[in-house]
Amino acid sequence: MLTINGQTADDAMGKTLADYLTAHGFEPTRVAVERNGDIVPKAQYGQTILQDGDTVEIVRFVGGG
Repeated sequence: MLTINGQTADDAMGKTLADYLTAHGFEPTRVAVERNGDIVPKAQYGQTILQDGDTVEIVRFVGGG
């Protein structure tokens, strides 16, 4: 089972993190991603394969005043 932001996302298994982010409308330059408790550097989004058992948290940056 793969969990992203607290939701089961088994359809994402085997995809790269970059592919998942793009497919779900995230702008990779405007998010921070944690995988299994570790921050994933943006340079590794294209090489990071989402796997069974992963827990991923995606945080969007929001501007405002």
